[in-house]
Amino acid sequence: MPFQKIFLFLNLMLCTQLYAQRTFVFFGSYNWEKGSEAVYVYELDTESGKLTKVTSSSDVLNPGYITISQDGKYLYTASDAKVPNYGTVSSFAFDAGKKTLTFLNQQRTGGENPVYVNVDKTGKWLISVTYNQPTISVFPLLANGSIDSIAQHFKFTEGSGINPKRQDKAHTHSAVFSPDHKTVLFADLGADKILQYPFDASQNQPLIDSQSTFIHTKPGSGPRHITFSNDGKLAYSIEELAGMISVYDFSDNKLKEIQRIATHPDKIKDGFESSDVHISPDGQFLYATNRGKENNIAIFKVLNDGKLESIGYQKTGGKHPRTFAIDETGKFIIVTNVNSNSVTVFRRNMETGMLKKVGRPVKISHPTCVKTKMY
Repeated sequence: MPFQKIFLFLNLMLCTQLYAQRTFVFFGSYNWEKGSEAVYVYELDTESGKLTKVTSSSDVLNPGYITISQDGKYLYTASDAKVPNYGTVSSFAFDAGKKTLTFLNQQRTGGENPVYVNVDKTGKWLISVTYNQPTISVFPLLANGSIDSIAQHFKFTEGSGINPKRQDKAHTHSAVFSPDHKTVLFADLGADKILQYPFDASQNQPLIDSQSTFIHTKPGSGPRHITFSNDGKLAYSIEELAGMISVYDFSDNKLKEIQRIATHPDKIKDGFESSDVHISPDGQFLYATNRGKENNIAIFKVLNDGKLESIGYQKTGGKHPRTFAIDETGKFIIVTNVNSNSVTVFRRNMETGMLKKVGRPVKISHPTCVKTKMY
């Protein structure tokens, strides 16, 4: 091979390596003690599924939920979870090239036990919800990723359900944007409601107060997390207390239930602790985690009309799978097992939707939440 061709070939190989996309995986954890690791960043090998730790932070306490900005530059946490009479949201800058995570700042939520945090697609607004003192809070985000002072705060003083231990009052548990980011759905586990708020990122107060716009879910269901179909015409809500998934038509910007299906085998009659729900990037399969007696992932095929067909279960290899994430390639599912201090990676069969464990579980102390981002 002539020298010029060899040089061009080597140069091409080098450029390919420099600009190849990389996937990072972010974890929050119950660290319980200030000064111990709270937020972890790993790199995912998208061929083997291996996770390799790159950095961590001990700047916050008990980040019970995390989210990543759409440009991947910032990480936000619902921190100080399960701390009496307290709750915060915190911001970090992430540099994928340098593999560094830098704490930026923190703001009070105005409620106790923050359990969910989300960022709109413009990167201008952060929404958090708290569980013990049920609230919704909206924060402006500064150009450097820091969180500004609270702009909106909604507190719920009414609402309860039929389960006296878990539904003594309202318990807001998630804040999920519709794919067009014009609506935010809030699951209220305590009052068996899904609230629907219009959202306009161009306004100084983007979340339009709409407490009267909601649907009642089945009594005692306890809606927890929600995911949308890619086109935004369907919404899927996992119900923690009932161990069910409710499927809603959302094509007219209104929730209309079209199916309700169990996340567990028929032999499981009680003690449900369903937790998280996500749809695969291709929209063909839906996955849901069950804690408690089951510690598994329920696998569903998404039918042509958006309804679900149960096709199997996969043990998570740990205890209390609180959250999971599907990487952007759709190849892998990563599960946090809080009570066994472990993270399990599964390879996903694109055609059948079934899962196969990859390697050994990764040891992380009380992992609460996981998100992935391709760079």
